[in-house]
Amino acid sequence: MHKKMAELRLLNLYLISSISFKLIIAFLILKLTGSIIFAEAAHLGNDTDKLALLDIKSHLTDYPVDVFSTWNDSLNFCQWKGVTCSNRRQRVIGLSLERMNLYGNLSPSIGNLSFLQALDLSENSLDGSIPPEIGRLTRLKNLNLSFNSLAGGIPGNLSGCYNLVNVSLDHNFLKQQIPWEIATLLKLERLYLSNNNITGRFPASIGNLSSLQEIDVSYNDMEGEIPGTIGSLTNLTLLYLALNHLKVLDISMNQFGGKLTSSIANLSSQLNWLNMYGNSISGSIPEEIASLVGLNTLILAENLFTGNIPTSIGTLPNLQELSLGENHLTGEIPSSLGNLTQLLELYLFNNSLEGSLPSTLSNLKRLQDARFCHNRLNGTIPPEFISLRSLTITLNLSHNSFIGPLPAEVGNLKFLTALDFSQLSVRIPDLSRLRGLEYLDLSANNLSGQIPEYFANFPSLMNLNLSYNNFEGEVPAAGVFKNGSAVQVYGNNKLCGGMPQLHLQPCPEKDIGRPKKHVNLKLILAPVIVCSCLLLLFFSMLLLRSKSLLRGANFPKSSFGRVYPRINFKELHDATEGFASKNLIGAGSFGTVYVGTLGPGEVPIAVKVLNLQQRGASKSFMAECKALGNIRHRNLVKLVTVCSGTDYKGKDFKAFVYPYMSNGSLETWLHPEDDLSQDRNLNLLQRINIAIDIASALQYLHHQCEFPVIHCDLKPSNVLLDDDLTAHVSDFGLAKLLLRFRGEAYPSQFSSLGIKGTIGYIAPGERVWHGKPCINSRDVYSYGILLLELFTGRRPVNEAFKDNFNLHNFIKLALLDEVLKIIDQSALHEEDLKDDCLRELNKELMIDCLVSILQIGIACSSENPQDRINMMQVVHKLASVKESFLGLVKTIDSSPESRNIESDEQNEFDKCPAVI
Repeated sequence: MHKKMAELRLLNLYLISSISFKLIIAFLILKLTGSIIFAEAAHLGNDTDKLALLDIKSHLTDYPVDVFSTWNDSLNFCQWKGVTCSNRRQRVIGLSLERMNLYGNLSPSIGNLSFLQALDLSENSLDGSIPPEIGRLTRLKNLNLSFNSLAGGIPGNLSGCYNLVNVSLDHNFLKQQIPWEIATLLKLERLYLSNNNITGRFPASIGNLSSLQEIDVSYNDMEGEIPGTIGSLTNLTLLYLALNHLKVLDISMNQFGGKLTSSIANLSSQLNWLNMYGNSISGSIPEEIASLVGLNTLILAENLFTGNIPTSIGTLPNLQELSLGENHLTGEIPSSLGNLTQLLELYLFNNSLEGSLPSTLSNLKRLQDARFCHNRLNGTIPPEFISLRSLTITLNLSHNSFIGPLPAEVGNLKFLTALDFSQLSVRIPDLSRLRGLEYLDLSANNLSGQIPEYFANFPSLMNLNLSYNNFEGEVPAAGVFKNGSAVQVYGNNKLCGGMPQLHLQPCPEKDIGRPKKHVNLKLILAPVIVCSCLLLLFFSMLLLRSKSLLRGANFPKSSFGRVYPRINFKELHDATEGFASKNLIGAGSFGTVYVGTLGPGEVPIAVKVLNLQQRGASKSFMAECKALGNIRHRNLVKLVTVCSGTDYKGKDFKAFVYPYMSNGSLETWLHPEDDLSQDRNLNLLQRINIAIDIASALQYLHHQCEFPVIHCDLKPSNVLLDDDLTAHVSDFGLAKLLLRFRGEAYPSQFSSLGIKGTIGYIAPGERVWHGKPCINSRDVYSYGILLLELFTGRRPVNEAFKDNFNLHNFIKLALLDEVLKIIDQSALHEEDLKDDCLRELNKELMIDCLVSILQIGIACSSENPQDRINMMQVVHKLASVKESFLGLVKTIDSSPESRNIESDEQNEFDKCPAVI
């Protein structure tokens, strides 16, 4: 029995051992087979990633050579530039090619990178549409395609990327509406869609994004209601809706009246940035806004708000920026604003606020920027407030009704950079201690006496406006007064001297040592009184007569801030002889320009009549009104007045009236018709002066205006020349106003959206709005091309310039050769280059001057906006070139006659016709 049991045990052990061995063998075989299959799958996946990357590269039409220098078989694709792979599977999980100057389309093969978690192609020049295949990237967490030129719509199947946390599609040309499917991205925390052409309504489904912390859809064309569901975004910290066409914020979901409802309190208390600038929201600002205790930025400017400023705003403990400008607010400034002890910026300009400045504002010990201009404020200015030492950026109290002298404490603001006290009609104290000022406007104050000499000692002053006062005597010649374009003194009829650009009468020579004639005052007193009475009677009758002729016309304040004389259609019709074809002097995209004469003195004028049938003409009208309404510079065309009414047929009529520029546009001088080619040649000095004039105008627009202005369409046909060939920048129909928030610049609503400017003067792959650098994208690039055209006579659009070869590249290459060959020969008179006069001139130094000018043009027209210099640098560099150029001509002749050239620049070239 025991023997049988033992045998059975041995048999069981054998069977178990045999089965275990077979199982082990089977497991090893399966494992080996699985490894082979997995390895083959991994290899196949790797090949898919590599092929996808190569296809992405093939869809690019242009890129720097070094970007893809590693993208070849000499390296594993995981070591290619911009590619990141996972350690285990060697699959692509990251593709980062931002700021690589890439041109072309985004390949649909992007959807084959199935393990991709991060895609960053921002700040390039990609165009075309976003491929819908991108919706297959289920592992994608971060998507950044911002600052490109992508068009089309946002693909709805982006919802397939359900792991997305950050989406940045801002600063493109995307259109259509936001797809409702985007609300299925439940992990989404940040959504940036600003600066596109997105239309339609705000999707109500956005309220499902419970993780959303920041949403920026500013600078689009969205309209309609902001849905109440947005109130359920309890984690929201940033809500940026500026510059759309939104009319209603209906957070309560049951009110539709275009008002900011009181249920705004439903928004998260964590919200720290609320920006609704530039919409059409009306009604009053609700007191309940104070429930947003986390706010540090509240921007409601340029809407249609009415009523008083809520006193409850003063209870927002963390508020650092409060912007309520450009509304219709009334009442007094609440004293509770003095409780905002963290406030850095306070903008209440362009409202109808009344009363005095509350003394509690002196509690704002951190306030750096304060703007109260264009209101109805009155009373005296609290000295405690005006002496806040924290004011270091701007203090603007202009265009109000304050009384009494300004407190002398304003002299303590020695670090302030911009001070605007224009049109206050108050006595201005001693400002000699404000050595940090860059911008000072004291215009229209009835100030008298001589211009204070201490203005010439301000080391940083770049613009000084003393216009429309009663200053008298000689204009100082030092400091800022050495730059005629940086000083405005018109409207002071008793001033004399100064720089030639000020166009003032020379001061009379002082009589020294000459004996005085003694006369009997009694003999001349009686005739003087009689003559004075007769003259007074004559001018009184003349004044009554002129009032009768003007039919009681007055000078109303326009909606864009300046006072202009009224003019109607009939007056312009008569001035231009019925808009006769013989008076037609130009035509553009938005209208036609006629020459005419106005008034009893038959003053020559140019009348720009807008074609209101042209799409965008009305926006162009408002753009030009707002751009020219508050800017004044000798190198900007002056807006005499505007006409907005109806013609004889009852149709809408809009026109601008400008001074007539007798020498036409720069275009006609650089590219004259055959019959004018002999009469319209600009010498080198004239071209340098014109270049400086244009640069000075842009420097003023970009850096010296209260709100920077971008012209957006700078070209020779928009530069007009007066009798003295002084250049004036004109045609602001595409201009864009920039509002500064936190030191950056953002475009204002009145810009002519959708208009791109003129081909040849726009940077390739231009990024439309990139905060402050957008100035470099538009005007600086255009100026660079114009400068190259000015000195070479070559248009930027030319049959010789194909593909990526342009005027910029042509000049850059040509500088390596003889520079005189590329300079406009009408400026050099090449046939005279062999004369003795030119041999006396240091030819190498002249070439150096020309090379310096062309290098400035090349620097301005660089493809990368960050590589471009700004207009302040341009003005400084050109001034140095001009100084060198003038010094160069002084070497032509050592005779006493040639040493008197300082009195008249043009005489410097009379000795050497070859140069002119």
